[in-house]
Amino acid sequence: MKRNKTAEQIVCSIIARDRRYTFDAYQFVLEALDYTYRMVKKRRHVAGQELLEGVRRYALERYGPMARTVLEHWGIRRCEDIGEVVFNLVDNGLLNKTEKDSREDFKGGYDFRKAFDGVFDG
Repeated sequence: MKRNKTAEQIVCSIIARDRRYTFDAYQFVLEALDYTYRMVKKRRHVAGQELLEGVRRYALERYGPMARTVLEHWGIRRCEDIGEVVFNLVDNGLLNKTEKDSREDFKGGYDFRKAFDGVFDG
């Protein structure tokens, strides 16, 4: 009898093939997706730009002034990295996408320095 892999096992197998992002990066993006669902107040498909805003808000809420530093430590340095994490999860069956979704949805979302730095300054 074949056992199904857990999400944790799948993420570990992704990391074994693609070391750009840490386990914490994948866990954070999944948590940020849940946060984004709550933010848009529906259980529906979340578009790339919506997820980027959810990631930004969730990171600021969770890590405050250290948000960018934490994300960069995990390998997430720009919006395109969030897209790469998402599509690694899609390609391995942990997330679904529509025919309209692509990595391009995450290009040019926002500048990390502008989005995270100085937000907490008086």
